[in-house]
Amino acid sequence: MKVLVINCGSSTLKFEIIELLGVSGLSSDAVRLARGLVDRIGATASLRFQVAGFAEKSEFAAVLDHGEAVGLVLDWLRAQEGLAKFDAVGHRVVHGGERFTESVLIDESVISALDSLCEIAPLHNPASVSGIRAARRLLGEAVPMVAAFDTTFHRTMPEHALAYAIPHELATSHHIHRYGFHGLAHQYSTLRYGELTGTAAQEINIVTLHLGNGCSACAIREGRSVDTSMGFTPLEGLVMGTRSGDLDPALIGYLAQEEKVPVTEVENWLNKRSGLLGISGLSNDMRELAGAYDSNPRARLAVDVFCYRARKYLGGYLAALGGADAVIFSGGIGENSPFVRQRICANMEWCGLQLDGPANDAAVGKEQRISAVTSRLEVFVIPSDEEWVIARETARIAEALVKRNG
Repeated sequence: MKVLVINCGSSTLKFEIIELLGVSGLSSDAVRLARGLVDRIGATASLRFQVAGFAEKSEFAAVLDHGEAVGLVLDWLRAQEGLAKFDAVGHRVVHGGERFTESVLIDESVISALDSLCEIAPLHNPASVSGIRAARRLLGEAVPMVAAFDTTFHRTMPEHALAYAIPHELATSHHIHRYGFHGLAHQYSTLRYGELTGTAAQEINIVTLHLGNGCSACAIREGRSVDTSMGFTPLEGLVMGTRSGDLDPALIGYLAQEEKVPVTEVENWLNKRSGLLGISGLSNDMRELAGAYDSNPRARLAVDVFCYRARKYLGGYLAALGGADAVIFSGGIGENSPFVRQRICANMEWCGLQLDGPANDAAVGKEQRISAVTSRLEVFVIPSDEEWVIARETARIAEALVKRNG
């Protein structure tokens, strides 16, 4: 089955055409036919498209919104031999809320329900909904489309990890609990670790650190998520590019009062003006901050806070699991910054974690074990492949639809 995967971020659209030769394997069961990225949507966007085996094509264009970005992607695919037709489309959606506990076939009622979740995932869900609507409009309803949710992987968290210590009646009435995000990335790390090490899913006990502009940690026992750092929204947890992560909730009311702004404005600051950007006053890009680490005190502070928070979660999840077999780094920072990985793992010998310095330095954008041979706790860099997980889910549901319709 040939699947078009559309992954809409807050200002980006990634896509990939993946042909699945089966739905039970991993990378060996998938052929990547084409991929691309539309970056900086809402301004002069950068477009990078590539057919497998050929050089990447890049250009700049004014792209107003995600709907327009979907149109550009489909126009480009139609111009490529053999890529104009696909069997189904899979969409990444960040927040599934209480209703969507697993991947689902998209229809108008699903889109309407996704619209209602935009308030609690304001950076991502609106983009996903826009992309879904554009794809349905341009491709027609005859092409099956599936929504795969970042929250699904975390549905296995026990109640004590899900619950907030707020009045039970409020939590029940408003469906307030910890949902967790980046589930597709954490799921891929788990599956790929199992394949690399020959470990059966029910025997996988690891901590995954997905670090990029958005960041989250996940404790995985017997192949299932039992805790994760993001909560009711993607704002909770680790320090991120522009998101604050954990803070005293009283700060929201305090800042609203002191700055004489509505609570919604403070929440906007915490989502878009905080994190690495807020601390450094320089950038939300870890590459720039790492380059300024020795010369700019605020850049150094931003990096140190980022790494310290990640180390706290890593230690906490090792305790929650009662020990683990491995730590997995993924995401743009996790995959490409030996500098950050070294600082997160510093002084972790107490739990048997030791990095191999040369291996860590060499692991930039590639899959590699980076722990020392004497380390009791293995450490891997595993580049994330959310698109494969989405394609697998899409194929599973589309094939079931075909069987149901005869």
